Amino acid sequence: MTRRNMKLTASGLWTLPLALSLVITGCGRTTETTTSTETQSTVEQSSEQATDEESLSAAEETSADEAFSLTRDDLTINETITDDADESHAIAADGTQETYSNVEVIKTGEADGDEADFYGTNAAVFATNGGALDLSDLIVTSNGTHANAVFSYGEGSMVNISHSLIETTGNCSGGIMVTGGGTLNATDLYIHTTGNSSAAIRSDRGGGTENVTGGTYITDGTGSPVIYSTADVTVSDATLTSTASQGVVVEGKNSVTLNDVDLSASNTTKNSDKSEWYQAVMIYQSMSGDAAEGKASFTMTDGSLTNSNGDIFFVNNTVADISLDDVDITNEDAEGVLLRAAAAGWGNEGSNGGHVTLTLADEQVGGDIAVDEVSELNAYLTEDTSYEGAINTANEGSVYLQIESGSTWTLTGDSYVDALTCDADAINLNGHTLYVNGVAYQEGTASTGEAIEFTVASSSGMPDGAPGEMGEPPAKPGN
Repeated sequence: MTRRNMKLTASGLWTLPLALSLVITGCGRTTETTTSTETQSTVEQSSEQATDEESLSAAEETSADEAFSLTRDDLTINETITDDADESHAIAADGTQETYSNVEVIKTGEADGDEADFYGTNAAVFATNGGALDLSDLIVTSNGTHANAVFSYGEGSMVNISHSLIETTGNCSGGIMVTGGGTLNATDLYIHTTGNSSAAIRSDRGGGTENVTGGTYITDGTGSPVIYSTADVTVSDATLTSTASQGVVVEGKNSVTLNDVDLSASNTTKNSDKSEWYQAVMIYQSMSGDAAEGKASFTMTDGSLTNSNGDIFFVNNTVADISLDDVDITNEDAEGVLLRAAAAGWGNEGSNGGHVTLTLADEQVGGDIAVDEVSELNAYLTEDTSYEGAINTANEGSVYLQIESGSTWTLTGDSYVDALTCDADAINLNGHTLYVNGVAYQEGTASTGEAIEFTVASSSGMPDGAPGEMGEPPAKPGN
């Protein structure tokens, strides 16, 4: 992997001198907005007061050799903008083009959920109505409920941000975020969120486009994956770490593409009682109206994916493409599976399974694949992939498997598929039995079969009153 600025110093992000409470409280209100300017010497003096022990988080210590580093000492701060009003912004470009650099932004204040999550109300830094922000060398901190840090809302709105530190501590406060078709481009950011429902790379209704290159992105809260996508999100050459939630969640007809990324997930807390499983990557359709129905996709090329609890992938109530190419996959949970396609609490019972096309290219990977009775899988082993595991051991779901020449499957348990395409030397039964459409497969024989054509009921489980055209950029009330 290639990385920029690989050295991790002892004076990490946690040298930020915050006059912000880390306690998540209710909806206390303030109304005053102030702007002040600090000299650089004051900033430097504040940073020197932090100890080395306070500077490194557990996540940073674990990945010290890999993580991108950016500290306060790397930045020159010439101005501080403080905003403590409810439903307000410290920096905003409303149909205008603005440029900010070498600025510290401190945001407090509260907002209601939909106003903030859909339209950017109360975001610290905000672009809307075709506005454009060019940002560099910023420190952005927020400590308020629904106080997202950097937000692009609406078609034509654009945020470009580079070489900046972002920290949020309130619930529902993401790091960088798009909705309503906005665009956000980020380069070499260090983002840490600690609140619940506070993805570092976040989106909501109406989606948009987020392109992230370089940097380190860490989340600690419940329901706070590093990436929550109701948009098209691409991340390259970065380190992603979640300490309590999934690493990545894709909802509905949206996508996440990871290129040369190190993703580590420790999903140890549940944000919902609708699923019994933990996972590193979750792909689903909630039917909340926040994401259009249709095929979701997760694509990962090079890099690594490490999971400490539960399954690697979980797909529920949607159609999804999962493509892995030369990714180093490690599941530290011996009870977890590589892929689980199954019903859960989203959608209508009986039609809310996962319908997955899994493509493994140049992979050396192990782990079982579980497919329940309302789920389907088309799996393709390509480009010299070596797979060890058992598929559909409960003989519940529908499975097609295609193994290209040069790729192999070594069974670790009895497996069941409906159709199989492979060369004679592709499968090592390893003492187990493979059933193809109910008939035991004879090792050393070629096979030809046909893939499954997915048929999925639409609008399964859409709540009453939800928008008929989900995922469309929402109009802000009053416009």
